[in-house]
Amino acid sequence: MSWNEPGGDKKDPWSGRGDQKGPPDLDEAIRSLQEKLGGFFGGGKEGDDDSSGLPPLKSLGFLAVGAIALWGLSGFYIVDEGTQGVETRFGKYVATTQSGLNWHFPAPIERVEVVDVKQQRYIEVGYRSGGTEQALGSVPKEALMLTKDENIVDVRLAVQYQVKDAKEFIFNIVNPAATLKQVTESAQRGVVGSSKMDFVLTEGRSEIVAQIKKEIQDVMDSYKSGIQVTSVNLQDAQPPEQVQNAFEDAIKAREDEQRLINEAEAYSNDVVPKARGAAARKIQEAEGYKEQVIAQAEGESNRFSKLLAEYTKAPDVTRKRLYIESMESVLAETNTVMVDVKGSNNMLYLPLDKMIQQQPSIQPANVPQSTAEQPSHAKVETAQPPAVRTSTRGRDARGR
Repeated sequence: MSWNEPGGDKKDPWSGRGDQKGPPDLDEAIRSLQEKLGGFFGGGKEGDDDSSGLPPLKSLGFLAVGAIALWGLSGFYIVDEGTQGVETRFGKYVATTQSGLNWHFPAPIERVEVVDVKQQRYIEVGYRSGGTEQALGSVPKEALMLTKDENIVDVRLAVQYQVKDAKEFIFNIVNPAATLKQVTESAQRGVVGSSKMDFVLTEGRSEIVAQIKKEIQDVMDSYKSGIQVTSVNLQDAQPPEQVQNAFEDAIKAREDEQRLINEAEAYSNDVVPKARGAAARKIQEAEGYKEQVIAQAEGESNRFSKLLAEYTKAPDVTRKRLYIESMESVLAETNTVMVDVKGSNNMLYLPLDKMIQQQPSIQPANVPQSTAEQPSHAKVETAQPPAVRTSTRGRDARGR
């Protein structure tokens, strides 16, 4: 009967395993392992083991040294550029390491936590973008807030920040992102609550963002959070959806008002300078007329003073000269014709008024004229009596 047939003795003719009636002895397996390790580290030969069954001390020393060396090598770590390593010994802060190769006591004595201090982190307040730049939906619990004039606005903010102190960032705040978000909501509601709705929605956006950023940074610095707020972006600020139509009508009315104001200012800027120029011209003309009248009055006064001095020296001569000059000025303004009757005949050429009108258009002396236009028998003179101003003696005689 073969060894593997039913009823056989189950003996393996090749390895003798059929003699084993159960699992191998555990003590024998441990002893075999100790012998192999002892031979590897230079232990005694077979049959040299002591009665205790333990490996020699030399082998244990090598094992201990190898384990310590491996444990020490595990303490080397590399800090990349833009990051900082925070070393802790049994949970207590030890040092902050910069970029490069560093070493620390391996675990469980010391641990290292690497923090990226150049990474731009961000939080969203009032909306969720879902990883895209455009907002996918509003979060009314965070976005709706009350203004100073008791209106409700929907404000959405995006805050970007980075770590400025790795030690403070790890140890001083349990959850820095959640803390920053709560501080942002508080600062946002405080600033918006102290402003009017029109200011928040129109020209006050940049000022509101600056105030919110300052308040957030002040609070985070007071917490010693190790966070630096780099920017605060106002993604959107608008009235609630229920009143947006009415608010758009109000905006259109405000724009129309501003347009009319601009048109009125443009008209004012066109008219006012012209009026000011005309007023200045009138003032200058008045000043010029004033100076002219004053100068004429002063000239007449000086002339009268000089005439008075001459009159004092020769009263009769001065009186006659004044009379003659006065008559010349009076007769020059009238249509009076002086005719020398004694030196001419009684034949006159009429009408005299036509002759007076034609006198300004008399041709020059070198141009010949017809005898019909210039009669030789008439002699006409205007405004200068030759018989009166013949001589000084004649004047004096007639004046007497």
